[in-house]
Amino acid sequence: MANDLPSTAGAAAEPADNLALCLSGGGYRAMVFHVGALWYLNDAGYLPKLDRVSSVSGGSIAAAVLATRWSQLRFDAAGKAAAFDDLVVAPVRHLASTTIDSPAIAEHMIHGQPVNPLVIKSYADLLFGEATLQDLPDRPRFVINATSVQTGALFRYSKPYLADYRVGRVMAPRRAVAEAVAASSACPPWLSPASLDFSKEVWTDLVLDDCGKPPFTTEVVLTDGGIYDNFGLEPAWKTCKRVLVSDGGGHMQPEEKPFPGWPFHMPRILDITDNQVRALRKREVVAAFRDPSSGHTGAYWGTFTNPADYPVASALPIDAARATELALTWTRLAAMPDAKQQRLINFGYAMAERAIRSYYDPAAFAPTTFPLPGGV
Repeated sequence: MANDLPSTAGAAAEPADNLALCLSGGGYRAMVFHVGALWYLNDAGYLPKLDRVSSVSGGSIAAAVLATRWSQLRFDAAGKAAAFDDLVVAPVRHLASTTIDSPAIAEHMIHGQPVNPLVIKSYADLLFGEATLQDLPDRPRFVINATSVQTGALFRYSKPYLADYRVGRVMAPRRAVAEAVAASSACPPWLSPASLDFSKEVWTDLVLDDCGKPPFTTEVVLTDGGIYDNFGLEPAWKTCKRVLVSDGGGHMQPEEKPFPGWPFHMPRILDITDNQVRALRKREVVAAFRDPSSGHTGAYWGTFTNPADYPVASALPIDAARATELALTWTRLAAMPDAKQQRLINFGYAMAERAIRSYYDPAAFAPTTFPLPGGV
């Protein structure tokens, strides 16, 4: 059934009547697109209504910036934070103007240094400093998701606990936010894996008949959260009946003459498999939103969604060809021109408006202008 879409492993009780936001992976493209969506949610007074924010990969960068600045946001009676641009948009744009993937890869190739610690340092230097998971707000609960290479399960970082349902939990973890985001965005093959020392962590609820023992509890090996669930859906779907999904993920493109050799053929086959899994999950999520018996309501918007598919009239024009050009931005953690950043932010803003006003809340804020110059 559609409401059982995510894996039921470790399933909790019936979802509560809470509101969740899911931010997909997709490198800087997704990060910047999601910031546009967050900007609309702020203007519409939705951020204080959120009970949970679940993210993977590029979405985790945007989510963690929001989380670490949450205490500084001052929401007015309408639920809008006047300083959102300075506190959330500006730091993300600063990172989006800085390449962090290729320098880390070069250091690894030349000097043999592991890639993940270099990425952690970049995130710490540029965004998060020494912030730990205990610096995140209690509400909404932010869940930063990675994938365990060892167990094949979702590895969840959050303020109350971090967990792998096949291993156990660490309560009130003080792991660095930069580490969590680097693990969540450890895109294979170049930025993966994240090999982390957990020998000093105190695990509880150990699954002793499965993986609740060393080295699963001491030498944790993680990769990009999107490998398991590119929408970050599972932690939201199981706990919240109302779910908003922002999808900045990529889309495999046709290839007229695929390379026949094994080193090139296998990545193409893996891309096909990944693309089909993502497409299936998207269809099932949208079907659940349309089915009153599914137990879930919400809205989905994505970079590859045709803006004309949303029936609501919007004052923010989106040219489909220009939108597709943005959607095809390469999935990297590489510097992005300011003009493209502005267009992607406007794109995410306008798509979130269309989806929410079309399928979730027709009375939601209807903007008359884009947040930044230049349109989409």
